[in-house]
Amino acid sequence: MCGIVAYLGEKQAYPILINGLRRLEYRGYDSAGVALLADDQLTIYKCQGKVSDLEAHINGRSTVANLGIGHTRWATHGPPNDVNAHPHQGTSGDLALIHNGIIENYAPIKEELVHRGHVFKSDTDTEVLVHLIDDIQRSEGVDLAEAVRLALANVVGAYAIVVIDRKNPDVMVAARKSSPLVIGLGEGEFFCASDATPIVEHTKNVVYMEDGEIAVLDRRQGLKIRNIKNQVKTPFIQELELHLEALEKGGYDHFMLKEIHEQSRSIRDSMRGRLNLAKGEVVLGGIKDYEQKFVNAKRILIVGCGTSWHAGMVGEYLFEEFARIPVEVEYASEFRYRNPVVNEDDIVIAISQSGETADTLAAIELAKGRGATIIGICNVVGSSIARVTHAGSYTHAGPEIGVASTKAFTAQVTVLTLMALMIGQKKGTLIGGNFHRLLNELDAIPDKVQKVLKTEAQIKYIADIYKDAPNALYLGRGYTFPVALEGALKLKEISYIHAEGYPAAEMKHGPIALIDDSMPVFVIATKGASYEKVVSNIQEVKARKGRIIAIVTEGDTVVKDLADHVIEIPETADPLVPLLSVVPLQLISYHIAVMRGCNVDQPRNLAKSVTVE
Repeated sequence: MCGIVAYLGEKQAYPILINGLRRLEYRGYDSAGVALLADDQLTIYKCQGKVSDLEAHINGRSTVANLGIGHTRWATHGPPNDVNAHPHQGTSGDLALIHNGIIENYAPIKEELVHRGHVFKSDTDTEVLVHLIDDIQRSEGVDLAEAVRLALANVVGAYAIVVIDRKNPDVMVAARKSSPLVIGLGEGEFFCASDATPIVEHTKNVVYMEDGEIAVLDRRQGLKIRNIKNQVKTPFIQELELHLEALEKGGYDHFMLKEIHEQSRSIRDSMRGRLNLAKGEVVLGGIKDYEQKFVNAKRILIVGCGTSWHAGMVGEYLFEEFARIPVEVEYASEFRYRNPVVNEDDIVIAISQSGETADTLAAIELAKGRGATIIGICNVVGSSIARVTHAGSYTHAGPEIGVASTKAFTAQVTVLTLMALMIGQKKGTLIGGNFHRLLNELDAIPDKVQKVLKTEAQIKYIADIYKDAPNALYLGRGYTFPVALEGALKLKEISYIHAEGYPAAEMKHGPIALIDDSMPVFVIATKGASYEKVVSNIQEVKARKGRIIAIVTEGDTVVKDLADHVIEIPETADPLVPLLSVVPLQLISYHIAVMRGCNVDQPRNLAKSVTVE
């Protein structure tokens, strides 16, 4: 939920920190701050607002330092203000700490520390942690790394932290549990960050920290890693595949618009090397060793949150149709807090863009503990979900900076489609001409997405008409019901208009009462098995003077005569319609949000990666 960046080396730390915080601002933007250490002076600058506000706050003040830590905050404990902004200090004033995560038992620790004379300035759980480290360091007479280890042995929760000590300008200490942290290794320099985006322009060599690890980054002695039990760990150095240009807007006004327009490429990249038309096969190397587990599975459980849950719902339709395996789609946050029935012959597919979603990780651990086979679908190489699952497939969507997910959804649906096709063929439930027809249709999707994107001017015109609507309904049926949910979520997320998605047939069971001449109703009415039924639903909305915006198959004339507006998409097989029909809904939401003056890439109250409960 928060963004961490840190630097130790020969260069000036401040420019590296500020640039890194800009790249991490999608993770948190309620407040920001830096701590700089030079000449035995620990200087902290922090303020409420965005990174640009922090820069304005610092402008003209001294920033000379070769060691520094920086943070962007998404508020959990305590409101977003200057005092609650990170970094935080302990009683001595020698330590500064930044933190992503949540310390669940901070209250009793704080009570004990207050009893011992500690005075707290903020409402945060983070300040409690740095006071605890400070207290242990002074009372036990140990160095910073050992004080951090002893403190973390007493806390419950999730954390990624970096700590520096005014008395030791050659060292910074980092630690993680259930929150991501990556170390970058340069020539005589070290970097720390929540993800690789602030590091990629400085080094390609990184170490992804594991749960329970504590790293000492020492200018003289190099990198050393131990765990909470004080056991020495050997760092595994990886080479980043991320490219700097992927982190820039590339001429677009917003990252979200860029990412919508990248979907033709990201879908193609998610298929590359996996779909082979010449051989008529799908090969997913990441799950090859588990193909038979899929074939023999009595049930598939799909867990995810938000947009990933919607992608999982499409997956339910795909696996049940192609592979004839019963599927249940679960909110990870609900799955983990009840007592679900999980069997050893179940497959659990965990979906997460970041690979760090806390609820999804907890759901994985629960299912894993009951003997299920866990398959991951995520977008970030080296992420926690990629490491804790038995196997999985990356989506290859590239970095997604906009908080409202777009290309991650279509990439996830693409991978789920490939999985379902492959297992259907292996089981013999999807054979012959139908299988090959679907392969050819899927291969054509990227070009068809490009064609849908050419309707943007028309979509912008429609957005202008409905930008002031207080509510909206989204209707779909079959494969397009999850798309209706995703379209409504996008409108809520970035334009702050209340919107709900429903199965089209369920409209008569309540939502129809909301329809009047000011209610825009977005209907996915493409040609397919449920077409006539959806047309009937449109007529019911029209009879109550609702305003119909319909997504239809190219050449449709029936819905065109009923709807106020139609957006045409190319014809494709029913199971692949979600990959095309979601794109106009993404663009509608984007343009409405821009016209309403909303912050599209950083919508209020939202963070990109939900790494705490």
